[in-house]
Amino acid sequence: VFQKRFESFTTEHERRWTLAGQVVCLLLCACALDRVLAQIRYSVPEELEHGAFVGNIAEDLGLDVAKLSSRRFRIVSGAKKQYLEVNLENGILFVNEKIDREELCEQSPGCFLHLQVVIENPLELYRVEVEILDVNDNAPSFPWSEFNLEITESAAPGSRFPLESAQDLDVGSNSLRSYLLSANQHFVLDIQTRNDGSKFAELVLQSPLDREQQKTHEMVLTAVDGGSPLRSGTAQIKVTVLDANDNVPVFDRSVYRVSLVENAPRGTLVLKLNATDLDEGANGEITYSFSGHAPLKVRELFSVDSHSGEIRVKGIVDYEKASVYELYVQAKDKGPSAVAVHCKVLVDILDVNDNAPEVILTSVSTPVQEDAPPGTVIAVVSVMDRDSGENGAVDCQIPGNVPFQLHSSFKNYYTLVTSEFLDRESVSEYNITLTARDLGSPPLSTRKTILVQVSDINDNPPRFIQPSYTVYVTENNAPGASICSVTAFDPDSNQNAYLSYSILEGQIQGMPVSTYVSINSDNGNIYALRSFDYEQLRNFQIRIQAQDAGFPPLSSNVTVSVFVLDQNDNAPVILSPLSRNGTVATEMVPRSVDAGYLVAKITALDADAGQNSRLSYQMLQATDPGLFSVALYTGEIRTIRRFVDKDAIRQRLVILDNGQPPLSATVSIILSVVDSVPESLSDFGDLSLSPQPPSNLALYLIVSLSTVSLIFLVAIIVLAAVKCYKDRDSLGGYALSSLGTACCSFEPEPPADVFKKSNLNLKISTGAKVPTNCVEVNSNPGNLSQAYCYKVCLTPESSKSDFMFLKPCSPGTPRNNTAKGADNLVLSSQSRCSSVNNGATTPNEVKQHSSSVLNINLLVEFVSYRIFMKNDALKGIKKKKNSNRCRTPACSQSYLQDFFWEYIKDGKFCINSPELQLRMQTHGSF
Repeated sequence: VFQKRFESFTTEHERRWTLAGQVVCLLLCACALDRVLAQIRYSVPEELEHGAFVGNIAEDLGLDVAKLSSRRFRIVSGAKKQYLEVNLENGILFVNEKIDREELCEQSPGCFLHLQVVIENPLELYRVEVEILDVNDNAPSFPWSEFNLEITESAAPGSRFPLESAQDLDVGSNSLRSYLLSANQHFVLDIQTRNDGSKFAELVLQSPLDREQQKTHEMVLTAVDGGSPLRSGTAQIKVTVLDANDNVPVFDRSVYRVSLVENAPRGTLVLKLNATDLDEGANGEITYSFSGHAPLKVRELFSVDSHSGEIRVKGIVDYEKASVYELYVQAKDKGPSAVAVHCKVLVDILDVNDNAPEVILTSVSTPVQEDAPPGTVIAVVSVMDRDSGENGAVDCQIPGNVPFQLHSSFKNYYTLVTSEFLDRESVSEYNITLTARDLGSPPLSTRKTILVQVSDINDNPPRFIQPSYTVYVTENNAPGASICSVTAFDPDSNQNAYLSYSILEGQIQGMPVSTYVSINSDNGNIYALRSFDYEQLRNFQIRIQAQDAGFPPLSSNVTVSVFVLDQNDNAPVILSPLSRNGTVATEMVPRSVDAGYLVAKITALDADAGQNSRLSYQMLQATDPGLFSVALYTGEIRTIRRFVDKDAIRQRLVILDNGQPPLSATVSIILSVVDSVPESLSDFGDLSLSPQPPSNLALYLIVSLSTVSLIFLVAIIVLAAVKCYKDRDSLGGYALSSLGTACCSFEPEPPADVFKKSNLNLKISTGAKVPTNCVEVNSNPGNLSQAYCYKVCLTPESSKSDFMFLKPCSPGTPRNNTAKGADNLVLSSQSRCSSVNNGATTPNEVKQHSSSVLNINLLVEFVSYRIFMKNDALKGIKKKKNSNRCRTPACSQSYLQDFFWEYIKDGKFCINSPELQLRMQTHGSF
């Protein structure tokens, strides 16, 4: 009988297995077609060794095996162990650790490993579901090897006696399928099925028992599973026949159904059972207990009070492990041959929101470049909640003040993407708090912080801290010294913020800028390569470039203006009066002059600027302080009293500038005191100071001393008057012509005999770029054997704006110009003073000229007498001169000088030189 039943069971098992295999194949085909959901499914038996083949995941997903490593192919599982792994060389999914289905999923009907496949560049996500197939590795087993049953002899045929259930850890076809009972005369086996599909056996009395014939009955109970090969377990059943007890307990209901909230505390009352027995005494006292086939897990969670029938919570009830429990309780009296009756209690577990959502970061792409376009995927997040219903529904959110958005891709999966362009210079990293909150009451939440770092790109050029730089450097600086430093900053980072400084190409006074300054490329310090000279270079500009080390590099420029400050490094240079040797000058002074007589005018020049060029004149070691006075700023030497014989003829003066410390120059003047001055000298002023042979001067003195008489003086005056009269009558006319827009040119055309005694070529130059106006006088008087060339400049401190004349020898000037018959006076804007540097005469120029000086009064006197004699204004002037009896050179010079300025001021003489006009305005001439 056992063999036949076994063969019948095997045939039925094979039929069911074939049907299950067809269902699995259909599921696999459906999963293979589900490419839209990006999900594939594999099946693998449990208990496979390491390296067992599961599937070619790269081929099934259509991926290039060669790019798996570069795209960072990886699988993510929520399991505690890494059961499966992928070989990146061939894309095969293999078993990494032996899988025990019973340990992983206990006795759940389906057991799956949910994997997420993550691939980057670009980011892709696939879902892989691996079903763990059960193998028949566990045989059914009974909790006890022997069951003892006590059955009264009065038990009626058909009475049922539940037996302890066998336990098989396998599931599906490998789980417990049936029970078999060894052959006997009184009992048969009835197999029952629970709601969850599990089997249990009941022993059914087939024929009445007779204790007098047989007190005990022994049988073998066999539990068989449906695996291949079949596995089974056995237990001994020993039935003891008891004496009769007429009544058995009776439950109110055969099936009870109650609800219990999960996580109910221990001792919570679930249900109170009630059974009654019509017998009296011990035969009517009822005890309650779990039936023999109650599962062990139920016994661990619940307890039954044997006296009251109360079912209470004993362990931790978790809805997530089981939503309903079946409890089988028996009741029997205490009488002899007591018969147990059974009932079923169904306990429905109510879910409570006791599980917070779980957040799993499947993939995080960080850092992200700041120029990543909106929509760039930063992270993939999966969430789950073990609760059910509203308690298991999860909503994810991130703060709204970050440039990111959270998108729901498919069930329980979210992608974190950028919502706008990032700016690393504003925010270099973000700590994004992701909050997952379920919909339970009260809701539970979980927070997960995602760190997103922003990588830099070279999107910011360097910026200087100042729009321009102005540097003041004192001249005569030390070469190699730092003159300033420029600083730029770059808000980028790393190489993109590393700056190097350079000087852009340019020229300063025709020379490359690199010959003047250099720069430290690391810190922006600028160094002078030479010593600057204020008199040569007063200011210049350089362009500095700051460039970062990014790719491509970015740069910006700034202008540095360098101003050279003057130092008092030039001593005053004496322009007049100068003698032949350059240190001693001789001045003739009439003995009979009164106080206030202009003895000489010292003119000096300082090449420096500002206060360093402001000059003052002082008498040095005066032998008689009461003899002369020196104008502090004009240098005019005037008499304080009349001369006496004992007065010293040598006076020494010092010229000081206003620098710190002041520099000076000295000049010695030898006074030649004479009894009278010839009229010719009165006319020509300082021509007597021009180099003359010593014999002429001695002869003149001898003649003057020997002919000191009133007759000789009257004769000289008469001759001078006759001479002036002839000159006025013989001057033919003037031709006035314009030379451009610079000035006017006077071309006098007197008869040739007017200038028989002297030939003079006088040129006034008013160059626009020359701060001092120059006058050149080429003179060849009849009684001089040498040609003269005078250059004149306005003195800065003269209150009357006198002209000064330096006298170099001009080899280009002919000694005799008598062929022309008359000299020319020409005013030109094209000629300029030679050797003028920065508006000042250099010491070399001064040394180039000879020591003879011709005062402006000589020029004025010459112009007045030789050229403008025909003018009507001069007639009154000449009469006034004669009436005032001006006979001394100083008197004549002062008078004619005033007339000359008056003549120019009235517009009768055109001088358009801006510099000359400025000098005239400064000294009050206009």
